[in-house]
Amino acid sequence: MNPFTRRKARRFLLQALYEWQISGNPLNEIEAALVTKINPKKVDVEYFHQALHDIPAKLDVIDAQLEPCLDRPLKNLNPIELVALRMGVYELRYRIDIPYRVAINEAVEVTKVFGSNEGHKYVNGVLDKLAKELRKAELN
Repeated sequence: MNPFTRRKARRFLLQALYEWQISGNPLNEIEAALVTKINPKKVDVEYFHQALHDIPAKLDVIDAQLEPCLDRPLKNLNPIELVALRMGVYELRYRIDIPYRVAINEAVEVTKVFGSNEGHKYVNGVLDKLAKELRKAELN
């Protein structure tokens, strides 16, 4: 696994999940449209595909994990920040092959690119709290 191809996959993932969240379009249609823009030599397509389908499938669990760490209801979050938080929770909870620091950093980085000016700080704070709960063994 190349960290650069995974980073690019996360950028496409954020865009796809954002579209799904806003439009409600079927994931397969969103994926089909994005895959035409993806260079499989530069993007971890397997990670993109798996996360794109896993996150919505596990959304109830992800959101339930997220909500106690927030200072406002999910519906009041910036939509980009919400997607980045869901991606971070997914990686912290379900992808133990990804170190917690990488999961947090990558969510922060996509928020810097696509989110509001200070959104990355919020994402960092929330995921840092969650890492203490979800990755206790790794932190110790």
